[in-house]
Amino acid sequence: MKYCLAIAALSVTALLAQAPAGPTKVVMQDGNTLVLTIGDEKITAKEYDQLIEALPPQYQQNARGAGRREFAEQIVQLKILSAEATRQKLDQEAKARMEISFSRDNILAGVMFQKLQEGVKVDDAAIQKAYDEHKTDYEMVKARHILIRVKDAPMPAAPGKPELTDELALAKAQDIRKRLVAGEDFAKIAMAESDDTGSGAQGGDLGEFKKGMMVPPFEQAAFAAKVGDITEPVKSPFGYHIIKVEAHSNKSLADVKEEISAKLKPDMARQSVEAMRKAAKVTISDDYFGPEKPVTDK
Repeated sequence: MKYCLAIAALSVTALLAQAPAGPTKVVMQDGNTLVLTIGDEKITAKEYDQLIEALPPQYQQNARGAGRREFAEQIVQLKILSAEATRQKLDQEAKARMEISFSRDNILAGVMFQKLQEGVKVDDAAIQKAYDEHKTDYEMVKARHILIRVKDAPMPAAPGKPELTDELALAKAQDIRKRLVAGEDFAKIAMAESDDTGSGAQGGDLGEFKKGMMVPPFEQAAFAAKVGDITEPVKSPFGYHIIKVEAHSNKSLADVKEEISAKLKPDMARQSVEAMRKAAKVTISDDYFGPEKPVTDK
């Protein structure tokens, strides 16, 4: 049923996307309350909510609110068509039987994998190991910057500002750094001079970021700087950046323990699947599917 609804969702999503925006008054019902009757089939509020769970996650909220009626109409159409197909014995045709069988296997496999994940017990040693191996993922920097754009940079020049050669842009960045080191307010200069208009309007504030979010030269300079430092001009494809680091932190193991555990569970569940695969009697025709590819270390 979940697979069929997923197919139906391909059409219902268009309706949900067009549903009126804003809050819609929904009368809450007891889970056992009958809310939908289609021929001889009766659906309670609890069962209807379970049908909504079969929708892609991005549409579930709308299906419970503004798109509620539209989704109900789609359920009606789906049930009517399914009943008529059964009446005409279309479910006995070879193609339909194969698709139904595959759909059933697909659903049960997903349910089983979810159960494997829920049953996984991630020990502290595994969490510690994952934290140590990916500690930089939990390192954060909070910084401001001022960008002096160079000619032919990927982003357009601000209206009224001249195109600066590399030499002129560097000279301007160096002059601005001198003013900052002398005590001028970073935010005020960023608002007046930065060619990154987005952060410039916020006094150069970039908020917090982790490794992998910024272009490499910028990232390397920001993470290497001490709190309070104002870096020398840093060259990137956009121009020259002057960076001021305001905070540099690492999330502790306690802060991310649950997050790491959640990330490890799918991999551990896949290990259980591999064990099942090895225990099963499986023959795959090399003549038909080609030879098995050698396993390589990732």
